[in-house]
Amino acid sequence: MASLDALRDYLDTLVDRHERPAFIDGDPISIPHAFDDPRNQAVIGLYAALLAWGRRDVMLRKLEELCERMGYAPYRFVRSFDPDQDADALDGFVHRTFQPVDAVWLTVNLSAALDRHETVESLFAAHRPDEATETDASLVAAMLQGVSTTLLTINDDTPQRLRKHLARPKAGSACKRLNMYLRWMVRPGPVDLNLWSVLDPAELMLPVDVHVGRQARALGLLERKTNDWKAVRRLTAICRHFCAPDPARYDFAFFGVGAQDESLDARFTGGNRVDRSSLPTPR
Repeated sequence: MASLDALRDYLDTLVDRHERPAFIDGDPISIPHAFDDPRNQAVIGLYAALLAWGRRDVMLRKLEELCERMGYAPYRFVRSFDPDQDADALDGFVHRTFQPVDAVWLTVNLSAALDRHETVESLFAAHRPDEATETDASLVAAMLQGVSTTLLTINDDTPQRLRKHLARPKAGSACKRLNMYLRWMVRPGPVDLNLWSVLDPAELMLPVDVHVGRQARALGLLERKTNDWKAVRRLTAICRHFCAPDPARYDFAFFGVGAQDESLDARFTGGNRVDRSSLPTPR
């Protein structure tokens, strides 16, 4: 059996390999990095995170198209958006199942939320519960649930189809894209933007997608077959044990190996995986 300390050292090596400026260009985080104003970065970052699926080259081209449609001023575009006058700017914008009607309603509702809260960070902050009575997992869950619910209900005419694009922990979702968005906004480093103080890096939850889940299972860190909120809590608890001030840093280890189709070190796979009974449980 591999020791937890040896596995942590291995994962730290993977983080050091992948968390580099070169990571940015081929990743959706390159879209907010292209802007200087933090308000623009936060707004276009939210769209970039929500649309971060499918082939990466296609996805990046669609996000660049969206920036153009927004006149390269996403905060101003959203804040002043009038569907009666401005919907044509989003007409024909499609990415996978994200259709023009989704683009319009997400923008309408985000505009209304910004009217109420002024910034995206303030929108998230409005749903932060009393940290004295919440674990990190339930704290982030409450924020994600509150933000998604706001963007789905702030306008009574919002179509139900928008729900597929705004994940909620209470529905069991891993909320991968929203957790990734929080990682972008909160963490420091050569890749992430470190724009917000609404959360501390220690409070972040790991973005768990197919790549992250597959590598975590191969290493014996996850036994759940589903990439859901319970899996997020489990894997984040383990990563917090490895690095309490910054558990989300290990996203670069798991995702980097999966996205680059690298082989995991055989010292930590198969019969050599860590004993699950020694792993921490979620709080």
